[in-house]
Amino acid sequence: MAYLALAADVRAGLTAESKTLPAKWFYDERGSLLFDEITRLPEYYPTRAERAALQNCAPAVAGACPAETLIELGSGTSDKTRLLLSALRAGGTLHSFVPFDVDPTVLASATLALEAAFPGLSVRPVVGDFERDLQLLPRQGRRLIAFLGSTIGNFEPPARATFLRSLREVLAPGDGLLLGTDLVKSPDRLVAAYDDSAGVTAAFNRNVLEVLRRELGADVDPVDFDHVAVWDEQQQWMEMRLRARNDLRIAIPALDLTVQFARGEHVRTEVSAKFTRERVHRELAEAGLTLDQWWSDPKGDVGLSLSFPATS
Repeated sequence: MAYLALAADVRAGLTAESKTLPAKWFYDERGSLLFDEITRLPEYYPTRAERAALQNCAPAVAGACPAETLIELGSGTSDKTRLLLSALRAGGTLHSFVPFDVDPTVLASATLALEAAFPGLSVRPVVGDFERDLQLLPRQGRRLIAFLGSTIGNFEPPARATFLRSLREVLAPGDGLLLGTDLVKSPDRLVAAYDDSAGVTAAFNRNVLEVLRRELGADVDPVDFDHVAVWDEQQQWMEMRLRARNDLRIAIPALDLTVQFARGEHVRTEVSAKFTRERVHRELAEAGLTLDQWWSDPKGDVGLSLSFPATS
């Protein structure tokens, strides 16, 4: 299933007038490890800020939504999520955790670590693409779905609206959604966060080409592309791109496809939208969700919103 989705996304993205590749394909085993390294870089504030916000609000989240099952979309290593797990366990309701991620290797190692850290907790990992596979989520008992890391910002507005509606459709009365969003701030800080001085983000960006080479047989060399990070003021998002250093002709045998790149041509690999509280409130409401509580870190860098299905 993942192979077919990758093939479809690559064909559609690299044959478009403006070339794109979806950000989710960064996250093979190496990509997940590189992103974990990014989260510890001095320029990359979002993970530290979200952890600080979670430290302050986790007990309140557990009190407002005393879930039996915590589900984390795009879970990765589930490092920050331990704060939620501890708070929910302290409340006495939690009995299972469902980490949901596209990368089975990271899920396997994270599951072992969580089982050791939380004896008696049922950890039930799900390998899947949360854009397509929400039907795989367990439906029993009261649930809290956590979607952290401002991953929601990787969707362009129409796709984001569709995804939020799809989340609303799987939420039963009493279920909650804890959503992490990166907030608008100085463009200088934003660009630095996506173009660190150590070059880790550049390696992470180019890793999507390694995925194409391994999974689809693409004869692409990542060193033929520069990493580019830019702030789009009009769209209020960061973009990561790969820029061809020379004219290139890349064959992708698995797709029976050859892609031409002109020197200096870009392929966009990620958008990362930045939000205001008002924008989050509006988009949740449009999806049929009621924002119940809002928290931020001390510097106001990120927002965490707890919402519930709206009642008519």
